[in-house]
Amino acid sequence: MLYTLENEWLCVTVADHGAELKSMKEKADGTEYLWDGDPSWWKYSSPVLFPIVGKLADGKYRIGEHQYELPGHGLGRISDFVLVRKEKDAICLALDWSEDSLEKYPYKFRLEISYKLAGHTVQVGWQVKSQEEMRDMYFSIGAHPALCCPIEEEEEFTDCYLEFERAENSSRILTLPNGLISHERTPSLKGMVQPLSYDIFRDGALVYDDLRSSRITIKSRQGRKSIAVEAKGFPYWGIWSPEKGGAPFVCLEPWFGHGDFEDFAGDFREKAGIQKLEPGQTFTAGYRFIINEKTE
Repeated sequence: MLYTLENEWLCVTVADHGAELKSMKEKADGTEYLWDGDPSWWKYSSPVLFPIVGKLADGKYRIGEHQYELPGHGLGRISDFVLVRKEKDAICLALDWSEDSLEKYPYKFRLEISYKLAGHTVQVGWQVKSQEEMRDMYFSIGAHPALCCPIEEEEEFTDCYLEFERAENSSRILTLPNGLISHERTPSLKGMVQPLSYDIFRDGALVYDDLRSSRITIKSRQGRKSIAVEAKGFPYWGIWSPEKGGAPFVCLEPWFGHGDFEDFAGDFREKAGIQKLEPGQTFTAGYRFIINEKTE
């Protein structure tokens, strides 16, 4: 089922499947800012990554003596959420643990995803609630929004660039063809601007753990429209467009966690970037989209 949120400036669509944002339009002229999920490039628009971000080695992980399997990016994006509440400009959906989920992820949880329109922004909220009574719960969570790039039809991908909130001097964590993470790094960002070309994505996602910026904006030298992702306090960012080149979108992805290192064979509870909740605790985080920053 699809739900529509509206305010004076924006119209947004959210699906119950994956609690996924499916459309983000400007009312004045109908400009779309979110990729439509055409599977010829990528079948998602803005999936929620939970309880893992990225891929596991061989698709498997271990907790103690027990081994489990999860698909890339976890269960959240392929699960049906239930409606908690809905207003004209806001919605909250939830996913609860089940006997089936315990076979793949052995923790009892409740995941709530909320969206709220505020002016020219879309605010996204996450709550991960542990429903374990006797043991700690371990998880990762991340965002994967595919943002139209270029935004306007008369523009080209190479007209566009990423503007960082603060000057960066960052090294990229290399990703491998199998989707795992390397311990190798290479210098990648210097300054506040990253020109866009498909070549920069040919070796996979750009993954960072040392960005100073909390906001990254897609802009164009030829147009006036922009879309930003602002995510405060997130330890990791991924920036991705399909490796083969030509896709009309870029993903700006704030994460709490990342894929397995290529040599990781340890317990899931020891995985780099993993989050921990004590019994009954709640993890809260969020980020927001800002459309045309000057009008915020």
